[in-house]
Amino acid sequence: MDGVRLTHVGGPTVLIEAAGRRLLTDPTFDPPGRRWSFGWGSSSRKLTGPAIAAAELGPVDAVLLTHDQHGDNLDESGRELLASVGTVVTTPAAASRLGVPAVGLPRWGTPELSSPGRPTIEVTATPARHGPPLSRPIVGEATGFALRWPGQDGGVLWISGDTVLFDGLSDVARRLRVDTAVLHLGRVRFGVTGPVNYTMTARDAVRLCRQLRPRVVVPVHYEGWSHFTEGRAAAEREFARAPDVARTVRWLPMGERVGADP
Repeated sequence: MDGVRLTHVGGPTVLIEAAGRRLLTDPTFDPPGRRWSFGWGSSSRKLTGPAIAAAELGPVDAVLLTHDQHGDNLDESGRELLASVGTVVTTPAAASRLGVPAVGLPRWGTPELSSPGRPTIEVTATPARHGPPLSRPIVGEATGFALRWPGQDGGVLWISGDTVLFDGLSDVARRLRVDTAVLHLGRVRFGVTGPVNYTMTARDAVRLCRQLRPRVVVPVHYEGWSHFTEGRAAAEREFARAPDVARTVRWLPMGERVGADP
């Protein structure tokens, strides 16, 4: 995507530099070692720290927060960072809990990020389901985001958020033309719920990409926590079985800016 740089900080955290702005997804900057409880007897330990410390990140214009209730998408250091950011876009439930000014988007809600002298970025909340059917009362709301700004001839930049493959993602394929898809993978599982998935597998990603037909696929949210059960090596093997999708996949080197000058 012309004029876009992406930096994978770790886990779900990506710095997006586009249209004269610096946007950050799901800020996670705690060091490794901490154990988080996810409720209902589930927990996980952080295995690796961020590739870039929050203090070294530089100014952030807005945070795109797919959900606030889990430490692998918003940890204590990430919450501290929110206080210094002018705009936080998230789910309605998260916006009511955060304690900082936030815009809570209903599904397919579309606010604009605008400021003098810079192109307007349209942010659309897309469907996400962070677990099996009927799990929302337990795991809570989550959302994806589609970003659109002037000059995007190939389509939007789409961030899936923490989600399994479900009918709502088919709606994304029907309603949006996607140029670059940032997909949260990892096959999140907990011992207490056995083989139930809370995020996509690489096999799910292949099925989804055959619907979306993006030009570029960027996997994130596949390393750094003990409840991520499908890492990069396993995902690469799965993608290799689907050459039509594999040729679109770009693994971002941790901490390195990748893309064209914004």
